Amino acid sequence: MLHPNQFEVNEAWIVFKLNDKPMHAGADGDIDFIALMDAATCFILSSSPVLSSAAEPSSIESKRMLETAKAHKDRLPQTLLIPVGQSAHYLKREAERQGVTTVFIPEDQLALFMDEARESFREYFGRGDAQ
Repeated sequence: MLHPNQFEVNEAWIVFKLNDKPMHAGADGDIDFIALMDAATCFILSSSPVLSSAAEPSSIESKRMLETAKAHKDRLPQTLLIPVGQSAHYLKREAERQGVTTVFIPEDQLALFMDEARESFREYFGRGDAQ
């Protein structure tokens, strides 16, 4: 299992879904929240609501997420870590276009990073269950 102390600040970012289950968003349908987190600090640099039916941020949303995250340190990371099974085609493509290496990692290797963020998300928004 990977640990934050294995990384330098801004060396690697992790992209992952914050909520366990889709959240009901009225007439728009169900949404998920996708986050970009710095691996060393576990600070969420950017997040975006995404229609559950889309499964991932669009090309424009991916660019916006990277720009927002980059604004915190005025640079992009060396590596973007993507859990295996996480839909992130556009985010991966945009990161690579900007010179960031992307690596797929088994989700259990990233659990330490994601579990606390997901727990905080549940506490703030409730269970996150679709209604």
